[in-house]
Amino acid sequence: MQERTKLYINFIQPAFSEMVDKITYTYKFTTLPNIDSLRDECKIWLTTILDKYDPNKGSKAFSYFSVITKNWFIHRVKKTSQKSKREVPLDNAVKLVENTSLIINHKYIGAREEKEFWQFLLKEVVVWETDEEANNKSLMSNDLRVIKSIKELLEDPENVEILNKKAIYLYMREMTGLNTKQIATSLKKLKVKYFYFKKEWNDGKI
Repeated sequence: MQERTKLYINFIQPAFSEMVDKITYTYKFTTLPNIDSLRDECKIWLTTILDKYDPNKGSKAFSYFSVITKNWFIHRVKKTSQKSKREVPLDNAVKLVENTSLIINHKYIGAREEKEFWQFLLKEVVVWETDEEANNKSLMSNDLRVIKSIKELLEDPENVEILNKKAIYLYMREMTGLNTKQIATSLKKLKVKYFYFKKEWNDGKI
């Protein structure tokens, strides 16, 4: 029980807090009366439905709970304005998310998911580096040089986004001391690892 409480305080609570605050500002829910109390109420409610999230359904946890949170506040807006005679019961908010698309076309949601993708990819590349070092203890192989250069690029993903393919190759040539053909040969091997990682990510297993 203590371990679960510690995990909630250190990881889940800060994430929920940031998400709820961002969504209330993004969708202008701050106009609701007693918005501070409503934010706290929503955060508490989210903890009661943690077990309803099923990663096997293909959605990312952040996207899932973002939609849940948005629907929660929409329900509060309807209840406050009394413009809708037929309100969707709050208990059905979770079912509504599960039965509809979980894609939210908003810059904040997209940016958050993209940031998480880069972070998890960097962790994956570190694993590749460790494996390659274990397999080549005597000297630094070309593959290991390329992996280290990729890791260095991923540590600052914003720069990667503004570079084109040719510029990335130039950076990698400078960092590895290899020519373009050598880099391309190593990248061809690493693409297999990347495609496997991407599939795991898309399937919600990461």
